Amino acid sequence: RFHRGDYTVEVSINDYLDIYCPHYEEPLPERMERYILYMVNYEGHASCDHRQRGFKRWECNRPDSPNGPLKFSEKFQLFTPFSLGFEFRPGHEYYYISASPPNTVDRPCLKLKVYVRPTNDSLYESPEPIFTSNNSCCSLRVPPAALAVVPVVWTLLGS
Repeated sequence: RFHRGDYTVEVSINDYLDIYCPHYEEPLPERMERYILYMVNYEGHASCDHRQRGFKRWECNRPDSPNGPLKFSEKFQLFTPFSLGFEFRPGHEYYYISASPPNTVDRPCLKLKVYVRPTNDSLYESPEPIFTSNNSCCSLRVPPAALAVVPVVWTLLGS
Protein backbone atom coordinates (compact mmCIF):
# COMPACT_ATOMS: atom_id res chain seq x y z
CA ARG A 1 0.00 0.00 0.00
CA PHE A 2 1.30 3.49 -0.86
CA HIS A 3 1.30 6.17 1.83
CA ARG A 4 1.48 9.91 1.12
CA GLY A 5 3.29 9.50 -2.18
CA ASP A 6 6.11 7.44 -0.68
CA TYR A 7 6.71 3.84 -1.59
CA THR A 8 5.95 2.44 1.83
CA VAL A 9 4.53 -0.87 2.90
CA GLU A 10 3.50 -2.28 6.25
CA VAL A 11 4.16 -5.94 6.88
CA SER A 12 3.69 -8.38 9.71
CA ILE A 13 6.14 -10.93 10.98
CA ASN A 14 6.20 -13.95 8.61
CA ASP A 15 5.03 -11.93 5.59
CA TYR A 16 7.01 -12.15 2.34
CA LEU A 17 8.08 -9.34 0.03
CA ASP A 18 8.67 -10.51 -3.55
CA ILE A 19 10.88 -8.48 -5.85
CA TYR A 20 10.52 -9.01 -9.59
CA CYS A 21 13.32 -7.59 -11.70
CA PRO A 22 12.69 -5.89 -15.07
CA HIS A 23 12.37 -8.41 -17.90
CA TYR A 24 12.30 -7.97 -21.67
CA GLU A 25 11.19 -10.47 -24.30
CA GLU A 26 12.94 -8.57 -27.10
CA PRO A 27 16.59 -7.68 -26.52
CA LEU A 28 17.05 -3.90 -26.59
CA PRO A 29 20.40 -3.51 -24.80
CA GLU A 30 20.29 0.29 -24.65
CA ARG A 31 16.85 0.27 -22.99
CA MET A 32 17.14 -2.74 -20.68
CA GLU A 33 17.08 -1.82 -17.01
CA ARG A 34 19.54 -3.31 -14.54
CA TYR A 35 19.63 -2.50 -10.84
CA ILE A 36 21.56 -3.33 -7.73
CA LEU A 37 19.23 -3.34 -4.73
CA TYR A 38 20.62 -2.35 -1.35
CA MET A 39 19.35 -2.51 2.20
CA VAL A 40 20.37 0.75 3.89
CA ASN A 41 19.81 2.78 7.04
CA TYR A 42 17.55 5.85 7.22
CA GLU A 43 20.25 8.26 6.03
CA GLY A 44 21.06 6.04 3.05
CA HIS A 45 17.37 5.96 2.15
CA ALA A 46 16.95 9.73 2.48
CA SER A 47 20.03 10.48 0.36
CA CYS A 48 19.73 7.41 -1.90
CA ASP A 49 23.33 6.53 -1.06
CA HIS A 50 24.13 2.87 -0.45
CA ARG A 51 27.44 3.80 1.15
CA GLN A 52 25.48 5.01 4.21
CA ARG A 53 25.81 1.72 6.11
CA GLY A 54 24.17 -0.20 3.31
CA PHE A 55 24.92 -3.52 1.69
CA LYS A 56 24.00 -5.21 -1.56
CA ARG A 57 20.92 -7.37 -1.13
CA TRP A 58 20.09 -8.44 -4.70
CA GLU A 59 21.16 -7.73 -8.25
CA CYS A 60 18.76 -7.45 -11.16
CA ASN A 61 21.28 -8.23 -13.87
CA ARG A 62 19.52 -10.54 -16.35
CA PRO A 63 16.76 -8.52 -18.03
CA ASP A 64 16.68 -10.90 -21.02
CA SER A 65 16.69 -14.16 -19.07
CA PRO A 66 15.02 -16.92 -21.12
CA ASN A 67 13.31 -18.19 -17.94
CA GLY A 68 11.42 -14.95 -17.26
CA PRO A 69 12.09 -12.23 -14.70
CA LEU A 70 14.41 -12.78 -11.76
CA LYS A 71 12.50 -12.98 -8.50
CA PHE A 72 13.86 -12.44 -5.00
CA SER A 73 11.92 -12.90 -1.77
CA GLU A 74 12.40 -11.37 1.66
CA LYS A 75 10.74 -13.09 4.60
CA PHE A 76 10.14 -10.82 7.58
CA GLN A 77 10.93 -13.13 10.46
CA LEU A 78 12.10 -12.66 14.02
CA PHE A 79 14.70 -15.41 13.76
CA THR A 80 16.44 -17.07 10.84
CA PRO A 81 18.14 -20.46 10.68
CA PHE A 82 20.59 -19.14 8.08
CA SER A 83 23.91 -17.58 9.05
CA LEU A 84 23.54 -14.92 6.35
CA GLY A 85 19.79 -14.47 6.89
CA PHE A 86 18.17 -11.33 8.22
CA GLU A 87 16.08 -10.85 11.30
CA PHE A 88 13.42 -8.17 11.58
CA ARG A 89 11.91 -6.54 14.64
CA PRO A 90 8.30 -5.43 15.10
CA GLY A 91 7.98 -1.64 15.28
CA HIS A 92 11.07 -1.04 13.13
CA GLU A 93 11.41 0.50 9.69
CA TYR A 94 13.67 -1.04 7.05
CA TYR A 95 14.89 0.64 3.88
CA TYR A 96 15.77 -0.48 0.37
CA ILE A 97 17.18 1.57 -2.50
CA SER A 98 18.41 0.88 -6.01
CA ALA A 99 21.52 1.91 -7.87
CA SER A 100 22.59 1.38 -11.45
CA PRO A 101 25.48 -1.05 -11.95
CA PRO A 102 28.79 0.44 -13.10
CA ASN A 103 29.14 1.05 -16.85
CA THR A 104 25.38 1.13 -17.47
CA VAL A 105 22.85 3.84 -18.15
CA ASP A 106 22.26 5.78 -14.94
CA ARG A 107 18.67 5.29 -13.72
CA PRO A 108 16.70 7.21 -11.10
CA CYS A 109 17.00 5.90 -7.57
CA LEU A 110 14.10 3.68 -6.48
CA LYS A 111 13.27 3.77 -2.77
CA LEU A 112 11.14 1.54 -0.58
CA LYS A 113 10.44 1.78 3.13
CA VAL A 114 9.02 -1.24 4.96
CA TYR A 115 7.48 -0.95 8.41
CA VAL A 116 7.12 -4.13 10.45
CA ARG A 117 3.93 -3.82 12.48
CA PRO A 118 4.19 -4.46 16.21
CA THR A 119 2.60 -7.74 17.26
CA ASN A 120 0.18 -8.09 20.13
CA ASP A 121 2.84 -9.83 22.20
CA SER A 122 5.67 -7.39 21.42
CA LEU A 123 6.47 -4.07 22.97
CA TYR A 124 6.70 -1.09 20.66
CA GLU A 125 10.28 -0.52 19.60
CA SER A 126 11.84 2.59 18.11
CA PRO A 127 11.29 2.77 14.33
CA GLU A 128 14.97 3.66 13.80
CA PRO A 129 16.68 0.51 12.48
CA ILE A 130 19.72 -0.77 14.28
CA PHE A 131 22.51 -2.50 12.35
CA THR A 132 24.11 -5.32 14.28
CA SER A 133 26.91 -7.75 13.60
CA ASN A 134 24.47 -10.48 12.56
CA ASN A 135 23.16 -8.35 9.65
CA SER A 136 19.87 -7.56 11.35
CA CYS A 137 19.06 -4.21 9.95
CA CYS A 138 16.66 -2.88 7.71
CA SER A 139 12.89 -2.84 5.55
CA LEU A 140 3.83 -3.18 -1.16
CA ARG A 141 1.41 -4.46 -2.74
CA VAL A 142 1.79 -2.41 -5.91
CA PRO A 143 -1.40 -1.27 -7.59
CA PRO A 144 -1.44 -2.46 -11.23
CA ALA A 145 -1.27 1.13 -12.50
CA ALA A 146 2.03 1.65 -10.69
CA LEU A 147 3.73 -1.25 -12.45
CA ALA A 148 4.23 0.91 -15.53
CA VAL A 149 6.00 3.52 -13.41
CA VAL A 150 8.13 1.39 -11.10
CA PRO A 151 10.59 -0.77 -13.08
CA VAL A 152 11.30 -3.08 -10.17
CA VAL A 153 8.07 -4.64 -8.98
CA TRP A 154 7.61 -5.07 -5.23
CA THR A 155 4.75 -7.31 -4.07
CA LEU A 156 3.68 -8.42 -0.65
CA LEU A 157 2.37 -11.86 0.18
CA GLY A 158 0.62 -12.37 3.49
CA SER A 159 1.55 -15.36 5.57
